[in-house]
Amino acid sequence: MQCFPGLVLALSSLLGALALLQLSLHLRVPSRYGKHEERLVRPRGRLPARCAWFLQELPSFLVPALLLALRSPPRLEPLGCRLLCCLFCWHYFYRTFIYPFFTRGRPFPLQLLFFGMLFCIYNGFLQGYYLIYCAEYPNDWCTDIRFTSGLLLFLLGMGINIHSDLLLRQLRKPGEVTYKIPQGGLFTYVSGANYFGEIVEWFGFAIATWSLPAFAFAFFTLCCIGPRAYHHHRYYLKTFTDYPKSRKALIPFVF
Repeated sequence: MQCFPGLVLALSSLLGALALLQLSLHLRVPSRYGKHEERLVRPRGRLPARCAWFLQELPSFLVPALLLALRSPPRLEPLGCRLLCCLFCWHYFYRTFIYPFFTRGRPFPLQLLFFGMLFCIYNGFLQGYYLIYCAEYPNDWCTDIRFTSGLLLFLLGMGINIHSDLLLRQLRKPGEVTYKIPQGGLFTYVSGANYFGEIVEWFGFAIATWSLPAFAFAFFTLCCIGPRAYHHHRYYLKTFTDYPKSRKALIPFVF
């Protein structure tokens, strides 16, 4: 396999278009799972949340690993390129092999699981293909301001995301599926602290890679889970009369 810049451009452009489609579909109406699921209309099939999250996120870890295995000899030079590929796989290692086994969410609709897996295959291929077969960085990329600032944002966002997930899990006892008001951490300021963390994380990754595929993915993340944070915020305000009125939906003190 070799690098085809036209393929990278086409796949990145399509990802940007999918981001706008997601935004248009879910800006007013949230995706029907979790707290926004229609209680009167049950999906035909569903899987336990732990199994569903594992299956959905697995391709984002396996596809880049497979692309690297198919590359002979491996091409992850210089050090900056290796680190960038590791950042992507590190996130999805956590999402695949750690996060699912602690989540206490509701059973997940099979239809959404299917589309989620397709996206993870698509994006895993795009990001892995670019970094392994196409990306070219100078030997001193690790000291470039774009890499260092992007890396700091990535680590900050991932820390916020993991910490927020932990706070959400602590709201429920084993076996509980009821929703409660999140407290602590960045939830003091926004309803979607976990989503804010993930958005910051992937924009940090985009800055660190300084690539079209990564910026397209960051934009998709914003358009996909940004509206969900907004709908979560509206749900909390509607459901809990004592919900803190000073909290914003996604961006502290702004929105």
